Amino acid sequence: MTPSIILFLGIFFISLVLTMVGLGGGLIFSPLFVILGFAKVDAASASLFLNLVAAASAAYTYSQKKMVDFSLAIPLIVSSGLAAPIGSYLNSRVDTTPFMVVMSIVLALAGCRMLMAPPRQADGAGVGPLKKIFGGLGIGACIGLIGGFLGIGGGVFVVPLLIYILKTPTKIAAASSTFIVCFSSLTGFLGYAAMEPINWRFILPAAVASFAGGQAGARIMSTRLKGKTIRIIFSLLLFGLCAKLVHQLLIR
Repeated sequence: MTPSIILFLGIFFISLVLTMVGLGGGLIFSPLFVILGFAKVDAASASLFLNLVAAASAAYTYSQKKMVDFSLAIPLIVSSGLAAPIGSYLNSRVDTTPFMVVMSIVLALAGCRMLMAPPRQADGAGVGPLKKIFGGLGIGACIGLIGGFLGIGGGVFVVPLLIYILKTPTKIAAASSTFIVCFSSLTGFLGYAAMEPINWRFILPAAVASFAGGQAGARIMSTRLKGKTIRIIFSLLLFGLCAKLVHQLLIR
């Protein structure tokens, strides 16, 4: 497939919107690339790299504004970073059909999650340091494994788990998620790079668009987060991508 200007603009827009809700874009990139005809390994590796760039771009802005909870993020970074290469390895060992089935299920669940309003108040009250550490390690291991396997970074699961399990304020959860996703995306991508050649001719210019989108999204979210409209639009997009993957499965 020959990349087009429209695809790069799409990468910019996806990175912009998803970094506003604590994601790097991998949730959309991986299934989008599969639909566009990329091999599943190429789609996942490119998605993880772009996810890394967008998330790192946003995380830098959030950290400058002191919105990242590093004490919470570090346990997740350690366990997700160790688990992501295992997910990458599993991806290379399974057929395309089960990969697409898992991706469809994840997209459907993610679409449902995007429709859910965050709790009115989550301030971390009653959550001790040990629960933060061990809860973070467990969450990170699951996120890294799933994110590495699907090439999505795992941020779509980090945010709700931080909010509902560790009682993290919504904006802090979203900002911290971008920082966490950087590391799971990096180790997952390195796992693919160790096994398969990387299409740098596509990834590098796409990374420029992803970086710019991450910066724009972080600056918008740091001042105000209009979550309801964004959640509705992207939940519909996720359901659409899920339906497209299911359609491809049915006609295989």
